[in-house]
Amino acid sequence: MKPMMKPDLTGKVAVITGGAGVLCSMFAQAIASCGAKVAVLDLRLAPAQAVADKIVAEGHQAMGVECNVLDKASIEKAHETVVAAFGKCDILINGAGGNNPKATTDDEFFNREKYGTPGNKSFFDLDSEGFNFVFGLNFTGTLLPTQVFAKDLIDRPGSCILNISSMNAFKPLTKIPAYSAAKAAISNFTQWLAVYFAKSGIRVNAMAPGFFSTTQNAALLWNPDGTPTPRTFKILNNTPMGRFGESEELLGTLFWLVDEASSGFVTGIVVPVDGGFSAYSGV
Repeated sequence: MKPMMKPDLTGKVAVITGGAGVLCSMFAQAIASCGAKVAVLDLRLAPAQAVADKIVAEGHQAMGVECNVLDKASIEKAHETVVAAFGKCDILINGAGGNNPKATTDDEFFNREKYGTPGNKSFFDLDSEGFNFVFGLNFTGTLLPTQVFAKDLIDRPGSCILNISSMNAFKPLTKIPAYSAAKAAISNFTQWLAVYFAKSGIRVNAMAPGFFSTTQNAALLWNPDGTPTPRTFKILNNTPMGRFGESEELLGTLFWLVDEASSGFVTGIVVPVDGGFSAYSGV
């Protein structure tokens, strides 16, 4: 991690859903390095515990917790585990999410010639179950953990919620309608929650990462021989800074939004971290 100004989160308890993922595991390490006790929640216990073990090995406090963000009973069980070990939550980062091929079209535009061809998946062929899963994972997977953990945050000094939105919320990307719709809902929901909890001492904001090359999206961005895919060229051509972001470039925004001393009057915003993508019209 590059040296940077860090908030003092000593004594705080941070809960991170999707905590074993590429970006959220980095968030967990960063928050722990600020002195907070970090609960790494993930669908599978083993990767969550692996992230927690790495944090502990660095001299900080963390625990891995199994949690299905689409199952309220599972979230409530995770909540009980966190409270018993660390105490009540101060910071909730809703990082669980993702996409699925069942909610993805094969073409960017409707193709009359391919429509109805076996093996070609148009908008009309999208599986409703797959669409609902992707939308639910990203939206309901934020709603339910907030319902459970936000009760701890009420009137708790310095408490906050950070949701993870996306560039898809600003400009829906081709081929992934369910993911785009869900992230747009996250941005709207963030504003709604910010207003709802404004008089209860809870700040609610969101971060909207632009494009970062990670192991999770490598197949989408890079050919097997390491050359860029056509989608990579489109992304970079529409990113004024002309490059992918580095994961650590999200940390400044993370630190700012979770730090009451720095952003105590900031609530209801969605911060793009995107190299100018959301500002560029392409002309």
